[in-house]
Amino acid sequence: MRDTPYDRFEPFIAPGADRFALLRDLLAELGLHFSVIPLAGNRHFFIGSALPGQGGDCPALRGRTVLAAHYDRSAGSPGANDNSAAVFMLIETAVKLRAAENRNWLVIFTDKEELSRDEGIRDQGSYSLAAGLKKLGLRELFIFDACGAGDTLIISTAADHLIKNETGPGIANVRRQVRNLRGRALETVRNLSMEKVLLLPTPFSDDAGLLRAGLPAQTITVLPAKEAAGFAALLRKDPGFAAALLSREVRDSRGPRLIPETWRSLNGPGDSPLRLTPQHYKRVVRFALALCGG
Repeated sequence: MRDTPYDRFEPFIAPGADRFALLRDLLAELGLHFSVIPLAGNRHFFIGSALPGQGGDCPALRGRTVLAAHYDRSAGSPGANDNSAAVFMLIETAVKLRAAENRNWLVIFTDKEELSRDEGIRDQGSYSLAAGLKKLGLRELFIFDACGAGDTLIISTAADHLIKNETGPGIANVRRQVRNLRGRALETVRNLSMEKVLLLPTPFSDDAGLLRAGLPAQTITVLPAKEAAGFAALLRKDPGFAAALLSREVRDSRGPRLIPETWRSLNGPGDSPLRLTPQHYKRVVRFALALCGG
């Protein structure tokens, strides 16, 4: 039985790759227990020791930590960092958790995180997925997105901006759960004595669809240290610039050049393996394992 996924990375980012089939076959070859859940025209992978059945019920999943990453990519992009690297890191994490006989986890690879210009957050695969996750009693969701380039772990504060002006029943509870998830991420960082960790707003990810559907999630990403420090300094001078990241379009003419270069390369041909830093993958995997008590 194979025990590492990375030799399949190049086929996964190749032009015209059937990423669904490649991911399905890789999980099977690694001997990971998984199900494919079709929902609203999308196909989501659930990997773990306990999985939802056809009716969506699985009491054994309640309280488990969910590690999620989207496996789709923008048209015309290799998708090396967005989001192939995180997918492969979470596969490595799942293999290690299984070997340790740890059952306090579920990995989900989501479909349709990327949107076309005429689509909105409710068109995200995570939006329709949220109802099923809530039914399963899953509340501890950590999204891993663009984790392949850099050495600085970014714990996203995007959720604060996404729900800042939200009102209605349940929003106070959502805000509380967001704080709890972020606190758990920070506690994990402290327990691991990790250096190079920042709290920063990030571009929208699956957290946008989940939050719009009332399900809190905490996004984790990575940046090169120089880019992360420069962006943090910019936000201290201009906190309002965070809004540019959450609009999918940076309307201010000065915006594109101020966004970290790693993020500017996403969703286009520049998102190639040349930007990746595999020497730092272990930091993300270590963090993901620790979130699950591994």
